[in-house]
Amino acid sequence: MRVTNNMMLSKTTGNINSNKESVSYLNNQMSSQKKIDRPSEDPVIAIRALRLRSSLSEINQYYDNNIPDAESWLNTTETAIKNMKNILTDIRTQCVNGANDSLTADDRNTILKQLQALREQVYSEGNADYAGRTVFTGYRTNSNLTFMTDEDETTYTIDQTIDYRSIQENRYYTGQVTVPTSAAGIGTGATTNPTEAVFDRIRLPYSDITGGIKGKDNAGNEKLYSTNGDTFKMSYTANGATTPTDFAVTLYDTMDDWAQGAGGTHTVDANKAVFIKETGELILGKNLSSKMKDDYATIDMTYQKTGFDKGELRPEYYFNCTYRKNPTATDTVEYKKYDDNGKEIAQDINYIVAAGQTLTVNMNGSDVFDASIGRDVDELVNAVQAAIDANNKVSTIEDMMKEEQYAGFKDELQSWLDAAKKEADYADDNMQKLYNTYIGNFDGYLKQVNLAYTTIGSKGTRLDLTKNRVENQQTTIEELKSSNEDKELSDVIIDYTAAYNAYDASLQAASYLNKTSLLNYL
Repeated sequence: MRVTNNMMLSKTTGNINSNKESVSYLNNQMSSQKKIDRPSEDPVIAIRALRLRSSLSEINQYYDNNIPDAESWLNTTETAIKNMKNILTDIRTQCVNGANDSLTADDRNTILKQLQALREQVYSEGNADYAGRTVFTGYRTNSNLTFMTDEDETTYTIDQTIDYRSIQENRYYTGQVTVPTSAAGIGTGATTNPTEAVFDRIRLPYSDITGGIKGKDNAGNEKLYSTNGDTFKMSYTANGATTPTDFAVTLYDTMDDWAQGAGGTHTVDANKAVFIKETGELILGKNLSSKMKDDYATIDMTYQKTGFDKGELRPEYYFNCTYRKNPTATDTVEYKKYDDNGKEIAQDINYIVAAGQTLTVNMNGSDVFDASIGRDVDELVNAVQAAIDANNKVSTIEDMMKEEQYAGFKDELQSWLDAAKKEADYADDNMQKLYNTYIGNFDGYLKQVNLAYTTIGSKGTRLDLTKNRVENQQTTIEELKSSNEDKELSDVIIDYTAAYNAYDASLQAASYLNKTSLLNYL
């Protein structure tokens, strides 16, 4: 076969181009440090790269966004619960102090000031928010757990189920002394006789139930009763029973109305009850209370309240209720806390923190901030204030007895002093017993808060474990991705040097190609 110069030139040119392509390809690898530039160069590497990049993007979303967001939410919740625990601990400490039977006037004033300051903080932690979203209000993260301002017209009709465990003993007083301010006012002696009455009661989470409470007339028709002196029927359901048991109720606006309606003292028929709108209490007769306890009773109560103070809990986070802008508004909003079977409707806010793993980061306010805490603190404040006032009356009358202008009224003032001391003894005794009882109440609230604190802590621990696992996955996927896509620079340099040498040699070989031809031999 005859080999011509053109054939040699064509072959040499092809080899030079091939070597140049290799140099160019390796030069691109050296600058990008990637194995391939286009999927067509190696489809296997390309497909594996897409899968690894997709997995890494998903893991980065968990690690860089979802997990930090969940951590911040849990940290905000944990801080609020911890603060609530400190508040309850401080209130319990004041209960211990108040249960002391040898308090001085300064002691009472100190307890009063401490409790008044703590009362303002009781539910404030329930409005804790993360990035503008409140953490204790379920799905309604744009709303607060409490009323932020006084709302005089806001009206709620509240449905609440209460069982026999809510029945508690309470003391009621009449005949408080009004200290005379002049000789004419002293008269022939004290005109009042302080008395004490002890009854069992069911206390609602709210006072000032201005709209009234639902009851039945003799025909069994239900309606809201709100007029002072109204009489109606309510009912409770015994454990396991299908037919409710009716009992008679008399409604009063205030404690004074109750005393006046009962002949000047607080009395309740043994088989009946009274409801006080002012205090939101259903006060039970002795026999009725015993029967309800024996029957493990449950009462479905419906009542209407208009007007809420700043700091009070919003009913929709605790009960099934209906909201109205004012008592006569026709537009309503219904809120459901429980379903028809009495089961709480979950409002879980879940974060996907890893593939196939979700974490509920929120906690309902009702799981931390018991609706009775505020009422308990109010009663503690009222009890110590009553003790302060009663003892001040004693001091005032004793000072009057030392004044010359009242020298002729010693016997009359002694009568006033005896009445004031009786009131002070009742007030001190009530304060001591109430504070001693409420130590147990706040132990229960602290137990509830500690449980919530433990729950949040366990969620944080789970999230930390998940974060470590996702971090390890992230590192592993990044290593696999790098191994699949990246080229070691040292390897590229070696290959590039070899390719460049081959390219250089091909150029040198081509330079000698046409120096000798057939004509040199002719």
